[in-house]
Amino acid sequence: MLKALSFALAVLAAPLAAQSLEEGAAAFAAHCAGCHGASAAGDGPTAALMSIAPADLTRLASDNGGMFPMVRVIEKIDGTADVAAHGGAMPMFGMLLQGPSVAIATED
Repeated sequence: MLKALSFALAVLAAPLAAQSLEEGAAAFAAHCAGCHGASAAGDGPTAALMSIAPADLTRLASDNGGMFPMVRVIEKIDGTADVAAHGGAMPMFGMLLQGPSVAIATED
């Protein structure tokens, strides 16, 4: 589960020639774990300060019939879909998501 999130972040966060799970994990630690927690369970150090609790990302596949909702996750991260807790798109990513869009090959 965390690998899928790390991959999604690696694809979105750095339009580099070589992207890896390690880069995605580093991006998650730097930009997501504060709210979602290091284990992605929604228990990050700032979670208690939020009026809307961060999502438990470890449940994404099980809450969606066993399928990881890659497109929905990407839309939340890149701001295509609003995030209620942020009052809109995830604004804290700023310059991180600038650059060309890339295609994502998935198994489905």
